Amino acid sequence: MGGSVHTIKKNTEALFVDSKETGPEGNADKTKHMVMSRDQNAGRSHSMKTDNSSFERVEEFQHLGTALTNQISIQEGIKSRLKSGNACYHSVQNILSSSLLSKNLKINTYRTIIWPVILYGCETGSLTLRVERRLSVFENLVLRRIFGPNRDEATEEWRVLHNVELDLYTSPNIVRVIK
Repeated sequence: MGGSVHTIKKNTEALFVDSKETGPEGNADKTKHMVMSRDQNAGRSHSMKTDNSSFERVEEFQHLGTALTNQISIQEGIKSRLKSGNACYHSVQNILSSSLLSKNLKINTYRTIIWPVILYGCETGSLTLRVERRLSVFENLVLRRIFGPNRDEATEEWRVLHNVELDLYTSPNIVRVIK
């Protein structure tokens, strides 16, 4: 750990020196650091200092609208993004279920209006299987709205599309985009 702290210190000093020459100038008083690790005690004994400044260690901060914590997890951020994505979905659900629009136009609407709301800040943590499942469930809900029910030729009854059938339409799907 000692070597990486030394490297970070050197890089931080170089950043502040270069920013004075090229702009915008870094503000050491506003600079904070956070250690992200599965080990709860990682980095607790190390402080970040340059020759002129000491940087406050924080356990959480906001980045791209997501609360980052020192725990490697995006679960709360995804929960918040899905809530916003759901609100966005409900604002355009009439478009997504319209029989007057083509399926390709509806998919493009989904990808240009709803995806950005959900994807915003998703690169800030690790993707777990639980989060992947929540994202897939949401996406399948939207795709079922876009494609509507399917008429079974054998029974001549209407049924919702199975997940396997939805996979044919989602290349790439939202989880692959995040990865």
